[in-house]
Amino acid sequence: MSQVKANDTVKVHYTGKLKATGQVFDTSADREPLEAQLGQGMLIPGFEKGLVDMKVDEKKTIEIPMAEAYGDVMEELFHKVDRSQLPQEVQPEVGMGLISQNPDGTERQLRVAQVEEDHIVVDANHPLAGQDLVFDLQVVSIQ
Repeated sequence: MSQVKANDTVKVHYTGKLKATGQVFDTSADREPLEAQLGQGMLIPGFEKGLVDMKVDEKKTIEIPMAEAYGDVMEELFHKVDRSQLPQEVQPEVGMGLISQNPDGTERQLRVAQVEEDHIVVDANHPLAGQDLVFDLQVVSIQ
């Protein structure tokens, strides 16, 4: 029986949880399995490492330290934005998601970290930055 190796395309069911609280942040349980080719940067490093050597139908639980997930929270990704730069209909609240357009036309997801009278502070870190993660994995297919 074949095992997952570098550059394979795999289909995998997963449930991702925060290690600190056990809170589920994502799962494929009620949808199609995730399909990805290893070695292409499509998966976080710890997730990809956890899949290597697994067989079809094999299940396992892996722990991924933040360094192999979304990294540490980087202070340089917090930015002060004057309220005058926000669309008038936007009433910012802590935790609210915003989308900013970069000069090259791409979009960046932001989260409101702080709300003040004349400005807000947005956080461009990945929402799971600074978190150790746990994934329950089940390989569905290997190509």
